[in-house]
Amino acid sequence: MERFVISILVNNHSGVLSRVSGMFTRRGFNIDTLTVGETESPEFSRITISIHGDKAICNQIVKQLEKMYDVKTVKVLKRDETVARELLLIKVKNSPESRQEIVSVVDIFHAKITDYSPEALVIEIRGSSTKINAFIELVQPYGIMEMCRTGLVALERGGNCLKDA
Repeated sequence: MERFVISILVNNHSGVLSRVSGMFTRRGFNIDTLTVGETESPEFSRITISIHGDKAICNQIVKQLEKMYDVKTVKVLKRDETVARELLLIKVKNSPESRQEIVSVVDIFHAKITDYSPEALVIEIRGSSTKINAFIELVQPYGIMEMCRTGLVALERGGNCLKDA
């Protein structure tokens, strides 16, 4: 199974995200990550969805999305022509015994401690999915108290724009 990242430009008004995600549910497709936000133009939002499947499934999803009224453009982003990032906020137990080791991991991964208390450290890290996964694996032995992870956000490299597609 291959991972696909689909970028969708939609009208920015209520109910659009629900209709798009509902299409996935009705067709039995699973969404791995989903992010949405207003674009440089307030009249549009960009939905970024990552899925696992084969080319046939991806093509079927694209065709279904293109039929939707509020969808303006749909593009499957190519891995080598795309800048993609995630964000993770993770709360790790703070103890005098492990504090320096945690700080070392934070430094190695170019992460940032955004909140410090005697009981916990809140760490912010952004990067590729593999970087985020590796960071989680390394801090897990110290005790993860909570974490919140965004979905993938992605833009095509160069001068091409989704709205021009």
